[in-house]
Amino acid sequence: MLSTIIDYTFGILIHTKKNKKLYLWLSIFNNLAVLGVFKYYNFFAHSFQDMVANIGFHVDPYFLAIVLPVGISFYTFHGMSYVFDICRERSVPERNFVDYSLFVCFFPLLVAGPIERASHLLPQVVKKRNFDYKQSVHGLRLMLWGMFKKVVIADGLAPSVNSIYADYSHMSGLSLLIGAFYFAFQIYADFSGYSDIARGTAKLFGFELLINFRFPYFSRDIAEFWRRWHISLSSWFRDYLYIPLGGSKNGLAKSVRNTFIIFIVSGFWHGANWTFIIWGALHALYFLPLLLGNKNRRNTGEIAPGRFLPGIREGFQMLLTFGMVCLAWIFFRAANFSEAIHYISSIFTNKFRSGMEVKQFIAPYVFPVIGFMLLIEWLSRNSDVDAFFDTISNKTLRYSTYFLIFFIILMFGSFQKASFIYFQF
Repeated sequence: MLSTIIDYTFGILIHTKKNKKLYLWLSIFNNLAVLGVFKYYNFFAHSFQDMVANIGFHVDPYFLAIVLPVGISFYTFHGMSYVFDICRERSVPERNFVDYSLFVCFFPLLVAGPIERASHLLPQVVKKRNFDYKQSVHGLRLMLWGMFKKVVIADGLAPSVNSIYADYSHMSGLSLLIGAFYFAFQIYADFSGYSDIARGTAKLFGFELLINFRFPYFSRDIAEFWRRWHISLSSWFRDYLYIPLGGSKNGLAKSVRNTFIIFIVSGFWHGANWTFIIWGALHALYFLPLLLGNKNRRNTGEIAPGRFLPGIREGFQMLLTFGMVCLAWIFFRAANFSEAIHYISSIFTNKFRSGMEVKQFIAPYVFPVIGFMLLIEWLSRNSDVDAFFDTISNKTLRYSTYFLIFFIILMFGSFQKASFIYFQF
C-alpha cells in the first residue's frame, strides 16, 4: 500500500512539470529503498561480512528478520514504469486512486506478472466492461492449458529435481543431466503456466494482459530466447534501462557495457544471491558473440514457416540454444555458486550411468506429457496456444482436445501443496 500511495502521488507531481526530475528520482529512490530493505539488505550485509572476513576482520552486522512480501519485484516495477511513462509524457496520471490501485494490485498478475504497462492496462481499468462469452472461452482455455503445465509438468518434475539437487554429489552424471533437463522444463512450465492462468483469469473479467512467453525453447539463438522468455521483464529493462543508457547507438564498447548491465541487473532482480548474478552474466556472455557479429536481430521471423518440421540447421540451433540455457539454469537453481560449479563438474567426474538410480527419476508418463506440451506449442509456435485451438475447426475434435487435457490433469497431476517458483521474486 505504501508503494502504491508513493507512486500515485509522485505521478501527479511529475505531471505538473515543476521539478519533475526531482520527483522522478524521489520516486525511484523510494521504490528501490522498499526493494532494498525487504529483498537485498541481508544479501549486502552477508556479502560485507564475508568480504571483511577475507581480510582478517570480524563484524556482526544487523540482519533483518522479515518476510519477503510475495511478488514485491513485480508490483514495484509496475509502479516505476507508471512514473517513467508520465515523466516521458507517454501517459497521464490516473487521478482516481482506486483505479490506479487496481492497475498496480490486479490480483492475477500481482505475484508473478506479467509486468504490465500503465498505457496498456489502465485504459482497460477505467472503461466499462461487459461480459464477453468468446473472451471468457478463450480465458478458460488458457487457464486449462496453464493448469496442465503447472500441476502435470512443473509439479510432477519438482520432486525429482529437488532430490537430484539435494544429493548431487552422489548422483551419476546421467542423473545430473536429467536434473538439469527437468529443471529447464519445470521452471518454464511453472512460470509460463502461471502466466497462462493469469491471462485466462483476466479475460474472465474483461482484461487483456500482455503475453509473457512465446515458446522460448524453440529459439534459434540466445537473443531470440530473450525475445520469447519473460517478455514483459526483458522489454521493461530494454525501455527503462538499456535505451536510457544509450542502447546500441554510442559505439560497440558502450553497447557491450549496456548489455552486461541489463543482464546482470536482470539476474539480480530475480533474487539476492550471487547465483542469479552469475546466471545473468552468463546470458550476457552468450549474447556477446551475436552483438559483436551484428547478428542479434537475425532470428526475428517465423520458425520453420510453411513446414511441419524445422530444417537441420534450425533444429541444431534450437538444440544448441536449449543446451546453453540449461547450463545457465544450473546456476539459477543451485543454492550457491560453489554448488553450481560442483554440480557441473560432477556431470563429468561422477560415474556417468547407474541404471537403478536413473530409473527412479523417470516416471512412465514424464516424457510423453513433455512431448505432448511441445507438440501443442510447436503447432502454435507462430501465434499462440489459444489461437491454435481456434484452428481446430471440427467442434468434436476441439472439445475432445479439451477433455484430453483435463483427463491428463486428473490422471497425472500433482495436487500436493506447491507454490509457483516465481512467487519468491
